[in-house]
Amino acid sequence: MEVLIADDGLTIRRLLETYLTKWGYDVVSVSDGNAAWKELQNPDAPRLVILDWLMPGMDGVDVCRKVRQLEHGNLLYIIIFTSLEDKKDIVTALDAGADDFIIKSFDKDELQARVKVGERVARLKSELDSRVKALEESMAHIKLLQGILPICMHCHQIRDDKEVWQRLDKYIAEHTDVMLSHGLCPDCYKKHYPEFFENSEIKSYK
Repeated sequence: MEVLIADDGLTIRRLLETYLTKWGYDVVSVSDGNAAWKELQNPDAPRLVILDWLMPGMDGVDVCRKVRQLEHGNLLYIIIFTSLEDKKDIVTALDAGADDFIIKSFDKDELQARVKVGERVARLKSELDSRVKALEESMAHIKLLQGILPICMHCHQIRDDKEVWQRLDKYIAEHTDVMLSHGLCPDCYKKHYPEFFENSEIKSYK
């Protein structure tokens, strides 16, 4: 999975790059909030994001807020990475849309565990989004017949919502995805082709 790291500190950025690469992630690294925002506007942006809170230009929390407003914004798993440790800072980050909050004096194993959680959640979000889109596409091809349709008691023609009478088969073809083919029921076979009906196998099925 691809991970975006945004941190203006070269040392910590290189350390994160080293860890994540060792753990099997493809890393995209930027040094300020504006560059991070530019990357994340792309619908194909990395789904796992680590944002430093205090950066030149746009800070990490502001980037997080803006990302959540994007059409694909909810598909991203965003971790705020900061030296701020006050509980109110954690609340601020989570309220801005962050999924997790990591202090820069982190333990390597804890960081790896949190990143793995982020990866699992990001994959689940992407899978769910794909399933929803597939379902929406399927539903777009389904046409439903609803309500009451007036039908002639003799010829069985249908009166549509434009007050036009038409054959039932034509109406069904226009308002559903059903494909109709012609056949001959036993009753009509007997009525219209009696000379053939008497000697046919259909008679034995009656």
